[in-house]
Amino acid sequence: MAFLGQSACHLTSYKTTTSVIQKKRKSNFLIKLWKNLGPGLITGASDDDPSGIATYSQAGAMYGLATLWTALLSYPLMVAVQEMCARIGIVTRLGLTGVLKKHYSKSFVMFMMLFSVPAIVLNIGADIQAMGAVTNMLFPSIQPHWASVFFTILLLVSIVFLPYKPFASTLKYLCLSLLLYLVVPFLVHLDYKQVLLHTFVPTFRFEKNYIAILVAILGTTISPYLFFWQTSMEVEEIGKRQNTVVVDKKLIVAMRQDVDFGMFLTCLVFYFIILTTGTVLFGEGVHDINTVQEAAMALRPLAGDQAYWLFALGVIGTGMLAIPVLAGSISYIFAEAFSWEEGLNKKFHEAKGFYAIIALSLLLGLLFDYVGISPIDALLLAAILYGLTAPFLIALVLHISNNPLIMGTFVNGRWSNFFGGVALLVMTAAAGALVYFMV
Repeated sequence: MAFLGQSACHLTSYKTTTSVIQKKRKSNFLIKLWKNLGPGLITGASDDDPSGIATYSQAGAMYGLATLWTALLSYPLMVAVQEMCARIGIVTRLGLTGVLKKHYSKSFVMFMMLFSVPAIVLNIGADIQAMGAVTNMLFPSIQPHWASVFFTILLLVSIVFLPYKPFASTLKYLCLSLLLYLVVPFLVHLDYKQVLLHTFVPTFRFEKNYIAILVAILGTTISPYLFFWQTSMEVEEIGKRQNTVVVDKKLIVAMRQDVDFGMFLTCLVFYFIILTTGTVLFGEGVHDINTVQEAAMALRPLAGDQAYWLFALGVIGTGMLAIPVLAGSISYIFAEAFSWEEGLNKKFHEAKGFYAIIALSLLLGLLFDYVGISPIDALLLAAILYGLTAPFLIALVLHISNNPLIMGTFVNGRWSNFFGGVALLVMTAAAGALVYFMV
């Protein structure tokens, strides 16, 4: 009996030890995964900025669940384009503007700056206004103008004075604010049969407003500013790793995992926002949503205070994440075009022009709050400019990443070219539809 008791004790001890080891391994895996995530995660998460949230909310309110399938369409296209941009940065050690300047005509660079920079500034302005308006909505005693000023100053100080490592870590943790949107749909009743149907079966309506919403979704998810940010941030990451001298397969695989996860997160979040507004607002006959604060206010009486607060707080978190990406993209464009010292890993006195452009873009975005340009007008203009430049830039990215003189042995594979080509065709069709509706 004593022997059996000892055996039982040993067995229990063995099971406990095994369980602890398994938990530790799982914990170590998650920690390692989090550490390996970087530019791809931040790029993907920043895509769900307040202006993007407004677009997805409008899609859900106007058409219910009919646009859920766009998340599945967008994911492989986003992965293909952002992976090419990341690989260009890793191989060339140059940002996208730097590559264009070195290997292509100056007219390409000027054309790209002419259309991209104003669109990004308009996007910054729309996001700052949205954050101010949502803050006023949550805390009525705080005027939206003052809230916008506060966030602008906070972001400017953080970008300029925080060293790169803690700044990048802060952006990573701000990505967690997107998880708020994964909770909201489960606070309401869902028709899972309809959810699955609209997720996997595309719905097409050959009418102006529906096609316009599809164009807006594509323009929001596959945005040109993300191309510049992704490429330059990969260069920053390599600069941070002092022991990284050569490009190898391990580095490329790690980058692809980062990009895959980041793009998955952005598509998952925009899927859940359409799911929320398409279930709650559309179901109750609320179809006219133009801003994120309107979406949050409409949710409150229909889905309760929890959904309202989560939706609104997510706007502030995503704005804090996206605006540095938008401003940083402009700064990388200018610094590389005019051969200035650049990089978030440099101090202000080492890259004054670089940081001056960031400050100027934030201040210009803030001014929209005072000159009568509404967030909707800013978003419309930005969408037009993004729509016109996206096909041009995707074509250039495809050309660069297939050029062995630039990329060496790390040129595109078959699937990169396939999905990159589909992205080019889709965005060209979107641009064509945009021009058609404008005319």
